[in-house]
Amino acid sequence: MAMAATSSNSLLLKNPNIPSNGFSLKNPTTKLTFPSSHFTAQTRLNKSISITCAATQTKDLSTNNSTTPSQDRVFNFAAGPATLPENVLQKAESELVNWRNSGMSVMEMSHRGKDFVSIIEKAESDLRTLLNIPSDYAVLFLQGGATTQFASIPLNLCNPNDSADYIVTGSWGDKAFKEAQKYCKPNVIWSGKSEKYTKIPSFDDLKQNPDAKYLHICANETIHGVEFKDYPTSKNKDGILIADMSSNFCSKPVDVSKFGIIYAGAQKNVGPSGVTIVIIRKDLIGNAQEITPVMLDYKIHAENNSLYNTPPCYGIYMCGLVFEDLVNQGGLVEVEKRNMKKAEILYNAIDGSGGFYRCPVEKSVRSLMNVPFTLEKSELEAEFIKEATKEKMVQLKGHRSVGGMRASIYNAMPLAGVEKLVEFMKSFQSRHA
Repeated sequence: MAMAATSSNSLLLKNPNIPSNGFSLKNPTTKLTFPSSHFTAQTRLNKSISITCAATQTKDLSTNNSTTPSQDRVFNFAAGPATLPENVLQKAESELVNWRNSGMSVMEMSHRGKDFVSIIEKAESDLRTLLNIPSDYAVLFLQGGATTQFASIPLNLCNPNDSADYIVTGSWGDKAFKEAQKYCKPNVIWSGKSEKYTKIPSFDDLKQNPDAKYLHICANETIHGVEFKDYPTSKNKDGILIADMSSNFCSKPVDVSKFGIIYAGAQKNVGPSGVTIVIIRKDLIGNAQEITPVMLDYKIHAENNSLYNTPPCYGIYMCGLVFEDLVNQGGLVEVEKRNMKKAEILYNAIDGSGGFYRCPVEKSVRSLMNVPFTLEKSELEAEFIKEATKEKMVQLKGHRSVGGMRASIYNAMPLAGVEKLVEFMKSFQSRHA
């Protein structure tokens, strides 16, 4: 252990420019505490357990991520994988070689060892705190992206002849519907395709199938920038609402009890690529079709606490750091306030440009996370991207299927990034209008 500690400290001392955020090497044997080092987690067996992470030193995650990032970092407006909080990355850096005096990296741990079990349990506990997840819901950390859930959901909830309703407000809702056709009999009860996915329907006008097992929505369409501000309910008394929340997960408070299943790829708002989070009401588990592959069976994963096989350990660890950071920021009410401010600044710049920039999405359903816009002179788009990149603002090109521009302004995008983009947009307009 002495050798491991010496090696870790030597590596850190060779890079004295790592911001401290309260972390000190002056007394490497001193035990430091952090707000969530000891907590009570709700297990899937509905028993409260007290967990203390095997930690002696941690890096403070309380730094506000709304400040300007380090000079060598860009403002990354990518839709996913996307920007992560810089203070979270710094903490991960400080723990990379030797996680909290374990003598090894999280990447080297056994997923069944006590160290990693404490990591995944704390991640779940913090997520439950953020979303106020009821005890009758299971939280699963899976793989395969949200796209895999397009098949998992009908396989676990439907028989081949069962119907399910889909509201299609963009490309991802459409993909979910098409995949479900292989395993049940889904119906598109509304599609925005004819209007280029720029609106969301009135819920009163929806003609739901009274026998549908579930009603599926994509809560925020990453490509088209359309976001549900409220949620419909299934008109089947036994039906449930299911939402793909990949691109607005943990961006605002959500009443989880309104949903049967919420699922999300982590790589947009809460972590790196490779982790898929499923929040599912427990009474929906255990009815999978016989043909369901073992890795798509929710019962298998729930019974094994997401450890049936080797999970994406480091990705789960990173999600846990993000959840801890969001808790330290004051929770999702405070996070939503900052997201609304960023979105307002950007949309006001677009709408106030006199038509030089245009957002095609109906104002009442514009996304707080993904802001698509076009230029009045489309031939200037390539120049816009080129000049923005020189100013250290990257990944502003729109999705290949729709073109134009898209600024993804997830939780971790600081206000300074949006302000710099707006300043650049005004300057670009003055030079090219």
